[in-house]
Amino acid sequence: MNEDSFVTPFAARFELRVPVVQAPMAGGATTPALVAAVSNAGGLGFLAGAALSPEKIASEVAAIRALTDRPFGVNLFVLDPAAPDEATVRRALDAIDPLRAEFDLPPGQALERYAPDFRAQLETLIELRVPIASFTFGLLSAQDVARLHANGTYVIGTATHVAEGEAWREVGADAIAAQGSEAGAHRGTFIGAFEDALVGTMALVPQLVDATGLPVLAAGGIMDGRGIVASLALGAQAAVMGTAFLTSKESGIPQVWKARVRAASDTSTSVTRVITGRHARGIRNPLMQRLTETAGQTAPYPVQNALTQELRQTASRAGNSDYLSLWAGQGASLGRRRAEDVGAAELVAQLEEEWHAAASRIGALQR
Repeated sequence: MNEDSFVTPFAARFELRVPVVQAPMAGGATTPALVAAVSNAGGLGFLAGAALSPEKIASEVAAIRALTDRPFGVNLFVLDPAAPDEATVRRALDAIDPLRAEFDLPPGQALERYAPDFRAQLETLIELRVPIASFTFGLLSAQDVARLHANGTYVIGTATHVAEGEAWREVGADAIAAQGSEAGAHRGTFIGAFEDALVGTMALVPQLVDATGLPVLAAGGIMDGRGIVASLALGAQAAVMGTAFLTSKESGIPQVWKARVRAASDTSTSVTRVITGRHARGIRNPLMQRLTETAGQTAPYPVQNALTQELRQTASRAGNSDYLSLWAGQGASLGRRRAEDVGAAELVAQLEEEWHAAASRIGALQR
């Protein structure tokens, strides 16, 4: 099999030398330097915009555009405004406050706002005419997709099972990000129960390809060139890689988080909702374990996320990884063979070599 046969329409459209999309990872990883480095190296960089104010999204996009003239993307979480009742907030804080006290933080309080305004974020993306926008946690209306299209933006919807992919197709999405159960961080499920949507990448990708007829991007557990070739063989048009870039030099997460990712094994992660109120895959640590003891008091996302944020930020400043949300995927241990703090451009170059080598090995088997 010649690697040239694996040039996909998605890769050709965005002139990707390597069919790799750097996943948009909320939590500070996707700095403008990381996004631009990946795009400049021939992949597709992605900014995680979900936790950012509209003004911050605009400034980050400006910084990316100052560093690259290549395509890039921005991801948002589709969220309704949060208006929790007092009892919900109080129950959550009763569980969180003992952990806050260990860092000499005062008891937590209800907040005026629990997440940025999604509608304002979306308007910002439309105004900025970003090349690519992806969406997680929910479904845009056909009208919103049409407005993005009118301003030249390519729209990617996240799906964890076939029904979600079909829903995105019906509203006019251009492509589907297939989020397998191996993927780190928040699950994108928005139709049906979370427990029913833990479909592995290898099973999910071909089913979404067959059901939707749209370009499908494979996400979850992909860490090297072998995973890229496997994704393309299943019908995906690119591989979405998050954990692989999480420990790169340009990633904005604390060094203690990077160290925990590099030390992880295949069984180090669990899926939990106790840290943010929405199911997410991360490395087990005391924060996850202690909040699990009071799981019945967990507030929904984004309320729980906002209520634990100061605790996690304080732990980060203290270099204490026991109380961080250590989002990472099940393939984390495969990253240990990379140099510590590898540059994103160098990583893309390594992936390109590995992808070609893996494709060549398949070709040799066929001859």
